[in-house]
Order: sequence, then structure tokens, then C-alpha cells
Amino acid sequence: MPSDALMPVFYAVGGALVVVLVLFVILALRQERARAELGARLMQLGESAAAAQGLIGQRMIDQERALQEQLDRISLRVSASLDNAANQTKETLTSLRERLAVVDEAQRNITALSTQMVGLQDILSNKQARGAFGEMQLRDLVEAVLPPDAYEFQAAIGDGLRADCVIRLPNPPGPLAIDAKFPLESYQRLTGASSDAERIQAARDFSADVLKHVRAIASKYIVPGQTGDAALMFLPSEAIYAELHARYANVIEQSFRERVFIVSPTTLWATLNTIRAIFRDVRIREQAGLLQKELHVLMEDMGRLDERVEKLAIHFRQTGKDIEDIQTSARKITRRAEKITTMDLGEEEAPAPLDAARPAPARGWVKGPQAGE
Repeated sequence: MPSDALMPVFYAVGGALVVVLVLFVILALRQERARAELGARLMQLGESAAAAQGLIGQRMIDQERALQEQLDRISLRVSASLDNAANQTKETLTSLRERLAVVDEAQRNITALSTQMVGLQDILSNKQARGAFGEMQLRDLVEAVLPPDAYEFQAAIGDGLRADCVIRLPNPPGPLAIDAKFPLESYQRLTGASSDAERIQAARDFSADVLKHVRAIASKYIVPGQTGDAALMFLPSEAIYAELHARYANVIEQSFRERVFIVSPTTLWATLNTIRAIFRDVRIREQAGLLQKELHVLMEDMGRLDERVEKLAIHFRQTGKDIEDIQTSARKITRRAEKITTMDLGEEEAPAPLDAARPAPARGWVKGPQAGE
């Protein structure tokens, strides 16, 4: 047995052990309670997590459905936009192809026109070809406006000279000669002058060139007794004609004094139409005598017709009178026949025998009572 000195220690250690044991039990109980609470909380957390997971899953499903619907709408819009863009692109490409076709056609026309322009330049650069070009243009205008018997090309005038065209106007004024001239070189020098001195000299050369043609036409194609007292100088260029009338009034005045009138394609067309009206008036005057003669014959025919109609009217009147007389006789005969049918012949006495010597009435007619009986 322990000694009395150790008993307090023993009691103290035993108490401490009891306290420790109690504390251990208390701690064990608390841990158990904590485990139970933790398990309950864990169960609650599991249930909450399951509910949250279900809610999250439903929300994810809803969001996925909404996202799919939005994607479908976006897909439809994108598809419609792509279709519209495809149609617009197709229309644009079609329009572009059409425009390219037009551009190609225009390019071909430009190429052909440039070829023609080169050919025209070649023609105009050759003086002889340029003269033929003016004569051809003159021929086209005259043939388009005047009748074939009103003109003659390359007509002989004077001593071995030939005019490009002669219009057979009646006297007065008489035949009118037309000659085509094309002063292109001097006009090109005038339009291409780069300085005032060159321009002045080119203007002098141009006016001198035109006046030379005017004097040549006046001396060759105005022949007294064979042509009229005037002639036409045909310029196949409206630009040269406009330049003359705009800046060279002295040349125009001199041409008037020389009785040579300068015309362009436009003014020549107007002049030819005036000449055509003159030809029409001349033909009307030429036919006036024949018309008067035919009118006189027509008046004589009308007189004879009037006489014959008068005779026919007389016959008609006589025929009408004869018909009236016939109708009057027919009415009288009808009245006499009615009187005969209404006569009372009687039956008391036998009819007396006819006297053999008495002549019988002519044609079986029975003489009735005379008018007024």
C-alpha cells in the first residue's frame, strides 16, 4: 500500500485522470455531435448541391435551347442575307456583263470609227481624192432633192470646161453651175497656227485661197448666153463655211460681187429645196395652157350635157302629160263601166229584134247614156 505521503499525489493523479477521462468523454461526445452535425450539414449540402445541380442543369438546358433558337434565327438571317447577297451579286454580274458587252460594242465601233477616220484622213490628205469626196457629197445632195431631169453632172460649159453640176433652171435666171472646192491645207494651217504671226499669215493665205477659187468659178462657169449670171461654190465642210462667215466678211462680200455664192452642205440643201419649188412652179405654168384648153373643152361638154338634159326633161314632161291624159281616160272608162253595171234593164218586154239594116256597134261596145243624161 502506498504510504500516507504518496496518497495525496495518488489522489491528485487519480483526479487528474478522472478529469482527463471526463474531458476525453466530453471531447468524444462533442466530436460525435460534431460528426453528426457535419453529416447532417453534409447531407444538406448534398441535397442543396443536387438541387443546385438540377437547377443549373435546367438553366443550362434553357440556355442551350435559347442559344439554339438564337443560333437558328441567326442562321436564317445569315442564309437570307447570303441569298440576297447572291441575288444582288448575280444581278450585278449580269448588269456588268451587259455593260461589258456594250463597252465591247462601243470599242468595236470606236475601232471601226478610228479606221474610218484614218481612211478619211488619207482621203483628205490627197488633193485629188479630196476633190472626189466633195463631188460625191455634192452628188448625194443634188440627187436626194432634185428630180433627175433637173440637173446634169460634169456638164460641158464654155470651151472644153466641165462643171461638177449644172442645174437646168429656166430663163431667167438660166442654168446654174455648182463647183465643189475644199481649201483644206490653208484652213489646217490657220487652225494649227501657234503664234500670232503664223495665225496672221495663215489667215491671209486662207482668204487668198478662197478668193482664188471664187474668181476661177466666176471666170469659168458664168458664161453669158449659156448659163445664168451666178454660180455656186460648194464647200463640203461646215467648219470652213462657219469660219468664213465668222471672220472673213471681206471674202464673202467679194464673192457676192463676183456673183459666186458660197454654200455648205446645210445651206446647199436649203437652196436645192428652194430650186425644187421653182421647178414645181415652172411646171405648173407650163401646164396652165393645157389646163385652160382642157377646161374649155370641159365647158363645151358641160353645155352639151345641159342641152341634152333639157331635152330629156322636155320628154319627161311630155311623158308625164301623156300619162295624165291616159289616167283621165281610164277614170272616165271606169265611171262609164260603173253606170253600165248599175243600169236596170227590166224583164217585162222582150227585147226588140235588131234591125238587120242597122249597123252594129263597133268592137262590141254598148253605147251608154251620154254624159249629163
